Amino acid sequence: MGYGEKLKGYYRARYWEAPGVLRTLVDAEGRTMRFSSKRAAAKAANDQEAVIRGAAKSSPPPEKPTAPSEEAVNGGDPPSAAPAESDVQPGMTFGEYVNRWYAELELAASTMQNYKRHVENHLLPAFGEKALSAITRSDVGAWEKKERASYEGTSVQTWHGTLHVIFEDAVEEGLLDANPAARRRGRGKRAGRSRRRGPEKVVTDALGILLVSERMALLSGRDDEFVGGLTKGYTGARWGELVGLEPAFCRPNSIRVEWQLYELDNGELHRCPPKDDSYRTIDSMGWLSALIAGQIARVDPRPCPCHGRRYVFRGYGEANDAARSPGVKLIDVARHAGVSIGTASNVLNRPEAVREEKRGKVEIAMAELGYVRGAAPGEPAAHWRRSGFATWLFQPAATGWYPKKAPQEARPVPLLGDPWPGVPARGRNASERAEACWVPIAPGLTPHGLRHTHKAIMEDMGTPPKLMDERLGHLDGSVQARYSHITSGMRRRLMEGLTEVWEASLDARRAMCPRSQVAALDELLRDRTP
Repeated sequence: MGYGEKLKGYYRARYWEAPGVLRTLVDAEGRTMRFSSKRAAAKAANDQEAVIRGAAKSSPPPEKPTAPSEEAVNGGDPPSAAPAESDVQPGMTFGEYVNRWYAELELAASTMQNYKRHVENHLLPAFGEKALSAITRSDVGAWEKKERASYEGTSVQTWHGTLHVIFEDAVEEGLLDANPAARRRGRGKRAGRSRRRGPEKVVTDALGILLVSERMALLSGRDDEFVGGLTKGYTGARWGELVGLEPAFCRPNSIRVEWQLYELDNGELHRCPPKDDSYRTIDSMGWLSALIAGQIARVDPRPCPCHGRRYVFRGYGEANDAARSPGVKLIDVARHAGVSIGTASNVLNRPEAVREEKRGKVEIAMAELGYVRGAAPGEPAAHWRRSGFATWLFQPAATGWYPKKAPQEARPVPLLGDPWPGVPARGRNASERAEACWVPIAPGLTPHGLRHTHKAIMEDMGTPPKLMDERLGHLDGSVQARYSHITSGMRRRLMEGLTEVWEASLDARRAMCPRSQVAALDELLRDRTP
């Protein structure tokens, strides 16, 4: 006996072609027929079964089921609007369908990019030439097993999710009877599910945030990375939100998150709303607001050529790989010699205007550091780049090692031992001139790990979950969260707690050495002098 099966916005007719063989009623072109009511779909299915039984008595069954009459389709009900015509032809391949599917999407640029990468790199090579309707659950299982042999389980889960979305849309269009990528509940192994989870995110503490930020500034030769690292570690801002931070949204006691800059695979930085529309105001401690205000005053941001807007943090050099460019910068020479940048510049351009004692210090510093005039990177870029920042600034600061990059193997960051915590040696034979290297602070720590660190610090202080979610841009839809509210006292205690944590880390850093080659940190350390 046939029946009507409800789908999204319509019913389809399901009938038995033979014992154990269940079919869906289609029209002459092979498309699933849609009905406005369950009764109409069931009647059409029963009519089709009657046709099959009658044909079985007189002649072999037809190759395609005969479409019912208009009266049978509507079952006596008022005629419904004809279903929208589909441009999918019978026998269409997965590749043909997914190309049309992708062209019709209107999603965020980051989501479109991810879908395109998943489809082109992992789905089309496996299913592109297969007929859409011929792909089975076994085919999907075999593909997943093959992918897991070469890639991380969490990545394969992500690609499987994209495949599920594609098939689900095909089912909704009536092109498939069922989703072959759907996971059946209660099937498969339950043991070992935890092995599919990625490793736990590495976090650090307040002192780790400070030390990593200082090292990044030493590697870059400027204060931008010091202020940026502390801002990320003490606000929990996402990477794109930090890169897209504009001076207009930096207020005396808060940072307003209105935009982010998302970096696409082609290197383009897309200005878009924050993730999940997490617009919010992040409360800022007085000391952090002062550091950000000093950063803005120091760099005097200029409009970038890509968006025409001013941003708080500048990129490093003119290209993504500028952080590894050979050549010591003049600021490194000035710090090593204990003079101002202007004095170091005068030694090069107007040596007669510099006293012999200081000129000698600068010349010795140039020789020791291997300074070559004109070898340093040019003007700062308009924005940080994820790969350059994480690979050549953040990772060496957190681990003490530069990553492997052909033709060079992974290697320790070469340092000149004095003054503490060491001056990165650059230029020719930097490794041979090195006197020391950094010990790891938090191996495996990433820029996003500072966001996790910020939440860990707040949890350690007993911050209410509602306030933590607001600060991080998360949304908790539970009943408990609906009945929780943030008070001014909660905000005040959080600011006081984060300030206490910061001051304790600053005192711990001062106990290691009372001075720093990073100007912004050196001023803070001097202010902590009893």
